[in-house]
Parts: sequence; structure tokens; C-alpha cells
Amino acid sequence: MGELNLYKTEYVKSKGRFFKESESSYRNPFMRDRDRLIHSAAFRRLEHKTQVFVQHEGDNFRSRLTHTIEVAQIARTLATRLNLDSDLAETIALAHDLGHTPFGHAGEEALNNAMKNKGGFDHNAQTLRIVTKLEKKYAAFDGLNLTWESLEGIVKHNGPLKNNIPTVIKDYQKLIKNNNSSLNLNLDKFAGPEAQVAAISDDIAYCNHDIDDGLRAGLFNLEALESIEHVGQVILNNRKKWRNIENKRLIHETIRNLINIMIEDVISEYKKIINENKFRSVEDIRNYNNKVICFSQNMFNDNQNLRKFLFEKMYKHTIVNRMTLKAKSIVEDLFNAFSNDTSILPLEWREIADNVNTDRELYRTISDYIAGMTDRYAVMEHKRLYDLHGGWTGTSLYDKRDR
Repeated sequence: MGELNLYKTEYVKSKGRFFKESESSYRNPFMRDRDRLIHSAAFRRLEHKTQVFVQHEGDNFRSRLTHTIEVAQIARTLATRLNLDSDLAETIALAHDLGHTPFGHAGEEALNNAMKNKGGFDHNAQTLRIVTKLEKKYAAFDGLNLTWESLEGIVKHNGPLKNNIPTVIKDYQKLIKNNNSSLNLNLDKFAGPEAQVAAISDDIAYCNHDIDDGLRAGLFNLEALESIEHVGQVILNNRKKWRNIENKRLIHETIRNLINIMIEDVISEYKKIINENKFRSVEDIRNYNNKVICFSQNMFNDNQNLRKFLFEKMYKHTIVNRMTLKAKSIVEDLFNAFSNDTSILPLEWREIADNVNTDRELYRTISDYIAGMTDRYAVMEHKRLYDLHGGWTGTSLYDKRDR
């Protein structure tokens, strides 16, 4: 048996962290960012947050956590194929939905409406707030103290922020400029390619996996899906390749084929853009006035057709609309109740609310509390407040352990 080769990790370059730390002897900075995210309370709670279907609708539908894992896997694959930093791409992918409210986009819309003229609510901005302030487990700082590159990806993976910048992000930018201008997030520029990989991986994951959940829920059938030209062609090819294939396997083969087709399209388009523009550095990509990680025009059009189908057949289906109505009502009721009387907040949150200096800070605290809830916790909290038979009104493990 040969001798063990113990060596110090060769670090990837990073602009650094807000709070200076010694480097790890066995993980590069982006690996550490990834691990901090995975061990965070906010990440654990994604298990019981809605993707499309509320958690109690069934165990086989995707949650916000399973969606996040699927996005991260696609991001690693794409980044590796493109010779980018797969650890950074995975980290941004794992963080991209960390700030989501209970009940998915319905909850976000309701909370944003409740916070109108009070600073607003945006799930990407809330992710930034979580990783820079709300997670409280390290002795030396609040938040997770992620690298500049990870924070840039969290804030700008969907593109530059020039207009209607969320208040939370504005506040963070002001803090950075006053304390360490070298970590300025440069909101008006595109993020690096790894962040763009995370963003398009999200598109690839949710469109294709929503097909699976929609079919599983019976909101549409395979025959309807075949009306989308590029999807219908893949289904036809699989039927020819696998004679007498059962629907369950046909669906899986179709989805994996569609994901592979999209990945190959992104790779081809990236190489084309890079070669045409002769980029020599990541800064060239950040200064480019468009995305470099994107679909070809044909694939973009195909994907838009798929989105239109899912919007009509799934996202606006009666079943989903009814869930959305109930979800919005729960979030609105909770916000109004806590805003009118902070004494009904759990003890830890009540202490925070009692020590804020402005109404804006108070509303942000209430928003933080609601945004951090899982679907089932929000339902229980609503029942405690509005149902005379709602059960015990004391604090729970959520209040004591996750904050």
C-alpha cells in the first residue's frame, strides 16, 4: 500500500468575504459556501415548501428542496461541460430559492402585496438577507459569510439590476460601499458565467419536471403534451425506439431526453458566443451586454411553447388556482395579524420586533418570520390564530431551534 498523499488544497481565486476568515485546508472557498448553505436552517425548510403543489397534496410531487437539488445537478453538469467552476455553479443553484416563502410564488405575491410601500418582498433579495443576516450560528458573524462570487450569483443570476432594485439589496449595497468597496456587487452588470449556468439550469429543471408533476396529478395527459411540436417529436422517437413501452417509463425517457437536448443546446450556443466575441476573461463576460449562457433562438421558441402549455394546463388549472387562493389568504391573514399586534408573535420574534427603531424595520421583521415558514407551519400558525380549536398557542421547535 502506497503512502497517503496529504496536501493543501490549491484555492480557486475569490474576491473574498465580508468577514475575513482563514482558508480551509481541504475545501476551496466555493465548496465551503456550498456546505454552509446545505447545513443552514433555511435550506432544511425547503423540504416543506411548495414548488407547484402544496406539500400535503402528495409525497411524490416535487418540493422546493427536490427542485433545488435537481437544479444543482444540472448546473454541475453544465459547468463541467463548459470548463467553468462547477462548485460555484452548484453553490448558486443550491441558494437560488432559499428566500422563497411558503406556498411558492403565490405566497411571494401575497407577501409582496402586504409589504407594498413598506420595502416590498422579493425572494432573491430575501435569500441575500438570509445568507448575510438571518442565519445565526457562527460565533464571529451573522449570516453565512459567503464569498463575493456566491453573493453576486444569488443577487444577479437572472440578470443585472438597474430598475426597481429591491430595498434589501439596496441596503446591502450601501453597507458594502461604506465598509468594503472592493466587494461591490456591481448591480448594473451581468453576473459571471456560473451564475448564468444556475439560472438556465433552473429553467431546464422546472419546465421538464413540471411536466412530470402535471402528468402525475392528472392535470393533462400525454396526448395533450404531444401537441407541443418538439416534445411530441421526442415522445414519438421514444415510442419507435421502445416498442410497447408503458407510459410511466415513456414519461421518464421523454423528460430525460428533453433535458439532454436543452443542455446540448446551451453548450453549443455558449461556444458560439465565446468564439464570436473572443472573450479572454470572466470580466469580459460581466461587461458583455447580454447573457452568454442561453438557449439558441429555436430552443428558446420551443421552450416558450412549453411554458405556454404549462401555464394554461397546469399553473392556471382550477386545482392550482384554488390552492393559490387559500395560500394567499393565509399569508395575508398572518401579516395583518402580526402587524396589528406584535404581542402574538412567538417570543423570540416578539423580542426582535420590540427592539426595532422604525415601522419599516418592524414590517421587515414580520416579513422575515412569515417568509421563513414552511407550508405546514404557516397552516398551523394560521389555525392557532384564527381557529378557536386550533390547539396550543405556545412556541414550537421551529421557534426555538431554527432561529
